[in-house]
Amino acid sequence: MLSNPIEYLKGVGPQKGELLRKEIQIYTFGDLLQYFPFRYVDRTRIDKIADLNGYEDFVQIRGRIINMVVMGENRSKRLVATFKDESGTIDLVWFQGWQWMQKSLRENVAYLVFGRISVFNGVTQLAHPEMDLLTEEIASGKQFLEPVYYTTEKLKARGLTAKAIGKLTRNLLEQLSPLEIRENIPLEVLQQYRLMPRAMAYFKIHLPTGEEDSRQAQRRLKFEELFIAQIRICRLKLKRQQQSHGFVFSTVGNTFNDFYNNHLPFSLTGAQKRVLKEIRTDTVHGRQMNRLVQGDVGSGKTMVALLAMLLAKDNGFQACLMAPTEILSQQHYKSIAELLEPTDVKVALLTGSIKGKARKKILEGVINGEIDILVGTHALLENEVAFKNLGLAIVDEQHRFGVAQRARLWEKNTIPPHILVMTATPIPRTLAMTIYGDLDVSVIDEMPPGRKPITTVHRTEWQRPQVMNFIKDEVAKGRQAYIVYPLIEDSEKLDYENLMKGYEEVKAFFPEPKFYISMVHGRQPADQRQTNMQRFVTGDTHIMVATTVIEVGVNVPNASVMVIESTERFGLSQLHQLRGRVGRGAEQSFCVLMTGNKVSKDSKERINVMVQTNDGFIISEKDMELRGPGDIEGTRQSGILDFKLADIVADRPILDAARTSAEKILENDPDLLLPENQGLKDFLASQRSKSLWSKIS
Repeated sequence: MLSNPIEYLKGVGPQKGELLRKEIQIYTFGDLLQYFPFRYVDRTRIDKIADLNGYEDFVQIRGRIINMVVMGENRSKRLVATFKDESGTIDLVWFQGWQWMQKSLRENVAYLVFGRISVFNGVTQLAHPEMDLLTEEIASGKQFLEPVYYTTEKLKARGLTAKAIGKLTRNLLEQLSPLEIRENIPLEVLQQYRLMPRAMAYFKIHLPTGEEDSRQAQRRLKFEELFIAQIRICRLKLKRQQQSHGFVFSTVGNTFNDFYNNHLPFSLTGAQKRVLKEIRTDTVHGRQMNRLVQGDVGSGKTMVALLAMLLAKDNGFQACLMAPTEILSQQHYKSIAELLEPTDVKVALLTGSIKGKARKKILEGVINGEIDILVGTHALLENEVAFKNLGLAIVDEQHRFGVAQRARLWEKNTIPPHILVMTATPIPRTLAMTIYGDLDVSVIDEMPPGRKPITTVHRTEWQRPQVMNFIKDEVAKGRQAYIVYPLIEDSEKLDYENLMKGYEEVKAFFPEPKFYISMVHGRQPADQRQTNMQRFVTGDTHIMVATTVIEVGVNVPNASVMVIESTERFGLSQLHQLRGRVGRGAEQSFCVLMTGNKVSKDSKERINVMVQTNDGFIISEKDMELRGPGDIEGTRQSGILDFKLADIVADRPILDAARTSAEKILENDPDLLLPENQGLKDFLASQRSKSLWSKIS
C-alpha cells in the first residue's frame, strides 16, 4: 500500500497529485508518511478569556458569538465578532474574506476558537482565528498536538494548506495497518536505547497526544536514519576489507631508518608518530589501506607522507604523490627532494608543462623502476604513466579530485596500491563518520614545535590606513604579505572589477620601486599566473594581491601578513584555509580580517570564532553549525546528508549510538543472516534501488 501513487489517496486526485509531486516530491503514500511536521501546535488545552493578558502566542477558547458587526469604510472594512465564554469576552476580527465569514458564522452557537493573540489600540483580540463547531469529540480540546507541515504558495493556491496536508496524512493513517510499517531495527537495539516500535513512531510523529510522544517518535526515527546510514557505510568498509588484497610492507628497512635517525630535520610530534604507526599497521595485513589523514595547515602531513613512501621503497615498491595544482606539486617535489638529497632515493616531478625529452626520460625512469617517488598533478593518471611496481599512492587535498579520477590510481598495478588521502580541510568528526565512514580516519592534531600561533584581528574600513602602515612595517623587516579578495559567485565581471579596484588602491599605498606587487586571479592565462606566483615565492615581489586561487598550498615561509578583504563574504573553513598561508616560518604572523563598518550578526559570529581560535577542528564544527553540513566541501553533491529528521550536529549522541550499534551487529553477523536481523536485511534490500552508496569513498 505504501507504494501506491499519491493521487489514489482520498482527497488528492490527479491534479493535486501532480502538484504534490512537483512542489514537495511526494510521489507515493510512503512519501507522504515520511513528510514530517516541522512543529506542533498544542490544541489539547482550553484557555479562559479572563486569564489572557496579550503575551500568549497561540490560544484556544470555547464559547459563543454574541454579536457581529461590520466596521470601517472601503478597504478598511472588517468583521468584528464579540466572543463570550463563562469568564469574559474578546473580539474576533477578519480583514480578508470577511463577507464569507459573515455568511458562515452563526450567533449563539458553540465554537472552539484557535488563533494568535494580538493587541490593537490597547484592546486584546484574535485576528483570523480558526473556527470549529463545538462537537462532543472536541468539547475539551483536540485529543492530540496539531502538526504543522511545510507548504508552498502554489500548493496553498490549490487548497493544499498546512492544515489540508495534515488532513491527508490523517486519511492515510486511518487506512494504514501498523503491520504495513515493518520493523527494521533489531529488537535488542530497540530495548537497549528504549526506542518505540517503528509503526508507533510514524503514528505518533504525525498525531502525538503530547510533547513527550512527539519527542520519542522523533528520537526513534532519527536513530533509524542514522543507524541505516551507518549500517550501509560499515558494510561497505567490511566488504572492501574482505575482498581487497593489498601489498604487504613487512619490513622497516635501511632507507627509512637512515632517514629517520640521521636526516629528520626535527623530531616528530606525538600525533605524527601515532598516524605513522596506524599506516604501518594497515600495510602489514595484506589488505589494501584506504586511510584519510586530516591535519591542520602546517601540522606536518607531508612528513608523514614522506615516511610512508620510504616504507614502500624499503619493501621494493614505488610511491606517488598527486596534488591538485602545478604549484602545489612543485612545492611538494621541492621539499621532498631537498629532504631526501643526502639519501639515494630517486624523486621526480611530472606535470602537464613537462614536455619532450624531459618527459620521456621521467616516463622511462618510472617504468623501469629507477624512480622511487613520483610527484605530480593529475598528469599521473594518464595511461602513458606506467609504474614498474606502484605500492603506495598518496592524494593531497582529496576533495579537489573526483572519485573516478582517484580510482584510476588503483589500476596502476595488478593489485591496487595502498591509498593515503590527505586533507588540510578539517572535517568535523561527525561528518567524517558519516561521509568517510568507509575510510579509516587519522587526525594529526598537534603542531610541530616552534610554530607560533597566528595572531588574528578584525579591522573595519576606517582603520585601513593603519593596516596598510602595518604591512609597510612588516615589509621593512624583510617579510611579505598577501591581500586576498573574495570571488563573488555568479559574477566573474564583478570579481574582476572588485580585484582591479583593490589592486589600484594597494598600488597607491605601496608605490614602485620601493614596493613590488604580484597579482594573481582566475582570468589570467595559466603561465602568467604561474610566473606571478613564482615571483612572490622567490621574494621578488613584496605583496601578493589575489583572489582565492591561493587558498590551497602556496608555501611562502617568509610571508607573515594575510589581509582578507570583505571577510563577511567567506565561510569559516575558507577563512581558516586562507589564514593557513601565513605562519609557516619561525616569525610571528598576522591575519587581518577586513570588513565594512557594519557587520551582520552571522558574520560577527564567524569573525569572533576566527579571532579566538586557531584550531581547525573547532572551526569546522562551528562552520557546520552555522552553515549546515550540506555546505561542507564535497558533501552536497554526494547526497549523503539527505536526512529528513536527523541533524548530525545537533544529534551527535544519537549518531554515536547508531554507529556503535551498527558496528556491533555487523561484527557478529556481517551478512545479516541471523533471524533477529531479518527485518533489517529486508529493509536494506527494498532500499537498494534508491541507494547511491557505492559512489562514496
